[in-house]
Amino acid sequence: MKLFDIHTHIYPTAIAKKAAASIRDFYQLDTHELDGTADMLLQRGTEAGIDRFLILPVALRPDRVRHINDFILEQVAAQERFLGFGTIHAGMENIVGEVEYVMAQGLRGLKMHPDSQQFAIDDPRLYPAYEAVSDKIPVMLHMGDKRYDFSHPARLKKVLKLFPRLQVIATHFGGYSMYETAYELLHDEDCVFDVSSSLMFMDDGVAEKYIRNYGVERMAFGTDYPLWDPVVETNRFLQLKLTDEEFDQIGHKTAERILNL
Repeated sequence: MKLFDIHTHIYPTAIAKKAAASIRDFYQLDTHELDGTADMLLQRGTEAGIDRFLILPVALRPDRVRHINDFILEQVAAQERFLGFGTIHAGMENIVGEVEYVMAQGLRGLKMHPDSQQFAIDDPRLYPAYEAVSDKIPVMLHMGDKRYDFSHPARLKKVLKLFPRLQVIATHFGGYSMYETAYELLHDEDCVFDVSSSLMFMDDGVAEKYIRNYGVERMAFGTDYPLWDPVVETNRFLQLKLTDEEFDQIGHKTAERILNL
């Protein structure tokens, strides 16, 4: 079966292990100690049967945004199995200029992690960026960490009402630690979801219920490497009680539609 991993992160080799460890610390998880490099992603992803990977950045400081976006561009240019998103930060001075740079360089969308970046999804400083990408490229948002309010689904609902042409990928079923609340708030909104960093927290049958309630055409496969092992996460996905058509849709068709492939 064809698989497109829509949710992965990689880091420069010199800092990759430290960066991967810091992510595990952020979530207070004792997970597989993957090193966060592109080489290991390709190795474990190939073993899992994954064909292509979407590489996602996060900039914890405004002054690191351009450097991180250029790193993603270098990685995409070096590996034909990689596609990339750029990032922005609410605190940067020329946020629309960076959005225009991301689009001009051929990156496929924007990724933000409000909890680690410490700004809310509905921060008005982001509104010019949302307007700039509407009808052009999607925005992927980390969603639903109950320890914080930055990424609460209610904030995304507000943004979707304000920017009806904005295409959003709401990660982790719309909120990995509050997926019930996410469904209540987002099931009738025009956005897409991924299954990353969620399946291990759901009891038997729950993932299938939410996948079908949202609609398989709104769900995309993702592993969230290096927080989780692509081999393990792919096996979790393939063990769901879904039809071949549903696996095919979630496994690659939703991603291909969102990314205009």
